[in-house]
Amino acid sequence: MDGAVRRAAIDIGTVTTRLLVADVTPDGRIVEVVRRTEVTHLGRGLHASGELSPLGIARVGRTVAAFMDEVARLDVDEVFAVATSAARDASNGGELISALDAMGTCPRIITGATEARLSFAGATYDLDGDGILVADLGGGSTELVVGSAAPAPAGRSVEIEVARSADVGSRRVLDMFLASDPPTPDELRVAAEWTAMQMRPFFDMLRERPRRAVVLAGTGTSLSAVRQRLEVYDPALVHGSVLSVFDLADLERELAGMTADERRHVVGLDPERADVIVAGVVILETILALAGLDEVMVSEHDILYGMVLEGA
Repeated sequence: MDGAVRRAAIDIGTVTTRLLVADVTPDGRIVEVVRRTEVTHLGRGLHASGELSPLGIARVGRTVAAFMDEVARLDVDEVFAVATSAARDASNGGELISALDAMGTCPRIITGATEARLSFAGATYDLDGDGILVADLGGGSTELVVGSAAPAPAGRSVEIEVARSADVGSRRVLDMFLASDPPTPDELRVAAEWTAMQMRPFFDMLRERPRRAVVLAGTGTSLSAVRQRLEVYDPALVHGSVLSVFDLADLERELAGMTADERRHVVGLDPERADVIVAGVVILETILALAGLDEVMVSEHDILYGMVLEGA
């Protein structure tokens, strides 16, 4: 592809480790070559211990090693790797970085503000307009951004109005509040109240209510796949799909009424997400309630898109 740069982006999150290899054209178009997602549960046990476990670091290490083998076969020009909430919070985040440095990956632990900016740039890759709320709902944190996006002569133009990284994620909420299996109504209520308390300051800063919402990452894509009963995950069916507040209420009722083992057999749900998905739907419902919106669009375009676009 004339003038294109082939970039690889690796995102090391609290629940998943993900790879995108893509060609980026001079005018800012992205052509995906390879996309991979592995559930590595780096943040499992972090709330109790304050540290990343050796098992979690090892799982990420094996996954990144496999990713780098694939990158080496694809004639990639540039490789970018970031670690987010779990690595930021852990007292031994440097151990993860050292382990990956030894493989030649050279990741960096990014701030919540950087994560929010890259997520917004990726999420609005094919969107135009203002008042766009992007929620990058991860395992340890959720990045909330309101801004606008529009075409520009050389690529795209995005403008961020307000951004905040909130220490609210599906793994964190599960570990803090949802001790029972299945969770009790009281646990779900307390989790929702705490989530609202943590996120309300962001919405209080907004000059006006968002006009639409976009959700990124595994909670949103998983809930869409469950809602559509996708026996085989299909990004084309998930990207751009819409979840209403009624859909989310139905999904919470269904999933919270099961044990984690029972959820492993739900059509459309990755069994490795069975423990965290209920916390994820509680967080997403809370975001829509605070935003005053009745639906959210699910996007496959996320921080990985922002990374390859910006070369960061």
